[in-house]
Amino acid sequence: MAPVTGSTAVAPGPAAPGAGRDREPAPDAPAPLRVVPTRHYARWAAAAAVIVLVSQFLHGLATNPVWEWDVFRAYFLSETIVQAVWVTLQLTAYATVLGFLLGTVLAFMRLSSSPVLQTVAWSYIWIFRSIPMIVQLVFWFNLSALYEELGVGIPFGPVLWSVDSNSLIGTIGAAVIGLTLHQAAYAAEIVRGGVIAVDQGQQEAAAALGIPRLRQIRRIVLPQAMRAILPTAGNEIIGLLKGTSVVYVMSIGELFYQVQVIYGRNGRVIPLLLVATAWYVVLTTLLSVAQYYVERRFARGADRTPPPTPLQRVRRSVRGLRAAAARRDQPVVPLKPLGESR
Repeated sequence: MAPVTGSTAVAPGPAAPGAGRDREPAPDAPAPLRVVPTRHYARWAAAAAVIVLVSQFLHGLATNPVWEWDVFRAYFLSETIVQAVWVTLQLTAYATVLGFLLGTVLAFMRLSSSPVLQTVAWSYIWIFRSIPMIVQLVFWFNLSALYEELGVGIPFGPVLWSVDSNSLIGTIGAAVIGLTLHQAAYAAEIVRGGVIAVDQGQQEAAAALGIPRLRQIRRIVLPQAMRAILPTAGNEIIGLLKGTSVVYVMSIGELFYQVQVIYGRNGRVIPLLLVATAWYVVLTTLLSVAQYYVERRFARGADRTPPPTPLQRVRRSVRGLRAAAARRDQPVVPLKPLGESR
């Protein structure tokens, strides 16, 4: 056989990797699908409408001369208003502490096996939830008309010590009593709801270990019940803060009463009502922040890894931005070719 010249014979073998990649796909192959994100046209329209409404409201706040922002700035931190805010905080603090202490006692009276204690607690809650707060305040303010003297003595016998009602219970005292008794009726139901939310087996296990009843309540029941109590209790305290404005009927110099006195003299109703509104918003915000951290503390037993607080989220975001900026400032090292020796 004559030799082959001018070309090289190659034996047939397996195709090289990557061969045939540039070939056109078969006619029957499906075309690639295009991924299209979902359009939320109604959501976008609602968001645009809300943005327009909020923008119009803010524009009205800034341009409407009736708001009289100069009067607002003049009275917001005035001495009279700050003192009135302090009186409002005092009334809220006294009524909250005393009301929840009395409410806790009433709650456990309702949970008691004694029919007498159950009846007394239920009757108290029924009566004080039925009577409006303003009626209770006016009643306690006029207590001297019903009892000129209050005293201590032998039941159904002689009085050993007595004092004039007006001397014993002043205007602030009457307001604190009225707010406390009213708040206790609602606090009792809040505490009772939290206690019955605790698993009954917890108390049975504690009783089997011989733990005294009072210690069971203080160390086992209440710490677990606080998770159910705190959200509603925080809402009730915020409502009490705003409800202290009702004591204006007793001529107590709290925030709303002082605002009324001032705009009754100068006629600037709108800006002074805005002063009261701004202070209530500030105080409510502070109470909401305190409620958040108290709830977070009592949730430690249930949430092993609680979510980060807003401050922790801000710190984490700042650290992330700093790390990204540091990486961006580092010089880029070019990669060496694969065949180049090190």
